[in-house]
Amino acid sequence: MRLFTCHQCRQPVFFENYHCANCGANLGFVPAALEVFAFDSRSAADPEGGAWSPAEGLTGPALRPCANRLPRGLCNWMLDDDDDPQTLCRSCRLTRVIPSLDVAVNMGRWRRIERAKRRLLFTLLSLGLAPEPKSGPDDLQGLEFLLLEPAADGAAVFTGHDAGTITLNVAEADDDAREATRVQLGEPARTLLGHLRHEVAHYLQFRWINGKPAMDRCRALFGDEQADYAQAIERHYADGPPQDWTQHFVSAYASAHPWEDWAETCAHYLLVLDAVQTASVWGLSLAGGPTEAAPDTVDLTRHAPVSELVVQQWLPVAQFLNAMNRSIGLPDSYPYQLPPDVVTKMAGVHELLAAAIAAESAADAAAETAADAAAGADADADAGADAEVAAGVSLAPADADPRLPVLQASGRSADRVLDTPGLQ
Repeated sequence: MRLFTCHQCRQPVFFENYHCANCGANLGFVPAALEVFAFDSRSAADPEGGAWSPAEGLTGPALRPCANRLPRGLCNWMLDDDDDPQTLCRSCRLTRVIPSLDVAVNMGRWRRIERAKRRLLFTLLSLGLAPEPKSGPDDLQGLEFLLLEPAADGAAVFTGHDAGTITLNVAEADDDAREATRVQLGEPARTLLGHLRHEVAHYLQFRWINGKPAMDRCRALFGDEQADYAQAIERHYADGPPQDWTQHFVSAYASAHPWEDWAETCAHYLLVLDAVQTASVWGLSLAGGPTEAAPDTVDLTRHAPVSELVVQQWLPVAQFLNAMNRSIGLPDSYPYQLPPDVVTKMAGVHELLAAAIAAESAADAAAETAADAAAGADADADAGADAEVAAGVSLAPADADPRLPVLQASGRSADRVLDTPGLQ
């Protein structure tokens, strides 16, 4: 994560800040710019709501805050210029179902989950991966989050991904419940942000790799994903990981099935990108060892080869963090090993995602070119129509329907109100 600056007083501010502690300016993160901006306090205090003007002395468009900012204080993101008529920011729009707010603890759970999700989305947007909300049940490209709590009858909620839908048991936002599960499963670490990275990694594979030529490369790195998943997971929990799993996988769970190997490795890749950028912007670089620190910066779109990023930049910092934790009596903050096979897989994740981004950019450019060409053709046709109408000739076919088209909402829209996420 980067450090940000209050554009009004030039003091450092943080990604999660709502206000500048120095000058009091209202702050908001603008996704399209990947930047935190300062906004005028007077427009922010307007009881009528509406767009916020830039802070005094600054220029730029007036932007509206996410509807989850006030009165809930749940989100500090702004809507981009082209977000009309939306009221939720591009992060909150991804959440389709929230837990019942009649349960007192659920507001805090929702807030913690959304905070972690925004941090993950910052990394994805920085990489050029911009998930859009699902438009309906048949949308296989969009993403949505269902934040569920166990039902009153005790039915369990299982966290997982299915075709762009990520279900998260909101109890994972409770430190005590999450830690109990970590101990029960014998995991080295278990965090809310880590959960989101893992499930979004499944989505990235589903959205940008499955069914495409890149899948052959993915299969060569991680194994045949067509192996029976249910049997593989059952075997993993019954027999445990192979004895040599630490030589080939980033976690024991990654050894269960190729899908999980991808998700664990991709999640770890996203962790390392975020962590190295955070260390570098704070001037913490231990590339030459603990006594040779040198400031470094990381551009998430043009960073060093993954092997260099991991071995020379991240592992020395991780070792320092572990040593510091031990000095103050805490467990290691980074209880992982990254053998050569895992580093190779992380490089493969980067290669596959970079190729997917490039392919999508090329497709978008081609679509834009085609749209421009079509618009030019329409303009030519309109010019011809104007000439013929002027001459008294109608271009409308005899059976033309004079009515304007009516946009019909899908059956999904009734339970998908993005301005007010559905209550469980």
